[in-house]
Amino acid sequence: MRKRILTGITTTGTPHIGNYIGAIKPALELVAPDNDSYFFLADYHALIKQTNPSEIEASVKNVALAWLSSGLDPEQSYFYRQSDIPEVHELTWILNCSAAKGLLNRAHAYKAIVAENTQSGSDEDKAINMGLFSYPVLMAADILIFSATHVPVGPDQAQHMEMTRDIAGKFNHTYSNLLTLPEAIIQSEISVPGNDGRKISKSYNNIIPFLCSEKALQKSISKIVTNSLEPGEPKDYKACTLFQLYSFFANAEEINNMKQSYKDGIGWGDVKKDLFTAINNEILPIREKYIQLNDQPDLLNDLFSDGARKVRPHAQELVGKLREAVGISKIV
Repeated sequence: MRKRILTGITTTGTPHIGNYIGAIKPALELVAPDNDSYFFLADYHALIKQTNPSEIEASVKNVALAWLSSGLDPEQSYFYRQSDIPEVHELTWILNCSAAKGLLNRAHAYKAIVAENTQSGSDEDKAINMGLFSYPVLMAADILIFSATHVPVGPDQAQHMEMTRDIAGKFNHTYSNLLTLPEAIIQSEISVPGNDGRKISKSYNNIIPFLCSEKALQKSISKIVTNSLEPGEPKDYKACTLFQLYSFFANAEEINNMKQSYKDGIGWGDVKKDLFTAINNEILPIREKYIQLNDQPDLLNDLFSDGARKVRPHAQELVGKLREAVGISKIV
């Protein structure tokens, strides 16, 4: 049986090095001739936290171009935008009517905000909208609408897959065995440091840009924090942000040579030069393709339309069966 692997792509903000290393590369490595690979832009999910329409539009464009530039081939995979598949939202409501509130109460993101509010003495529902509370149901619909058999997730997202299986299982038990219960492909957590050594995050303002100019990349790398050890003094590569980043872009021989250079007392300036070269060598063709694609304003709209045309028939067929199963069908 062919695997149907579905990957949801977050559409908030501008992609950075952490997104490329931790999300884009691992997902594209799963594409294979004997699998059906589905990639979708989860643009409706962005409404949970983002209320600026222009920011959402810009993010969708930048994220889509980043994935396409990095090697996502719409001819080899199914690539579509969530908002172009209205059946997702019909399925979401059907699933809402099967999903237990107690299950959603246990969602990590929701519980974290409730705990934060409680700790600060605020109302426990402060800053919580229904989108945040019920987004696991929309996520389940994203997965179930195309009968995905496998979904790659990080360890922190495993709960979403468990909830999806629970929701689908309850529907199947109540009505009919129509929803495929997907399996999680648990991917190793990749912790990518930002320029201050902490995990790269927009909230820390420590990101290293991905699709910027060479000059901007060099400037960002020059800001990476190091200790005060001078050239000639041996250095510990194990807890070094520069080395951690370098290891994501260098081959085994280059990594071993860099370890020796640390022991020999390489200067921080030289490490930063080598890091820039390693990152830039890999990103250069991606950057060039990004610039090329960005100059084609109709490209994304054409790809989104084509993607929806390819995948919607399955969604329409499944929703038709679900309607009949729950009793919303033609009167006879």
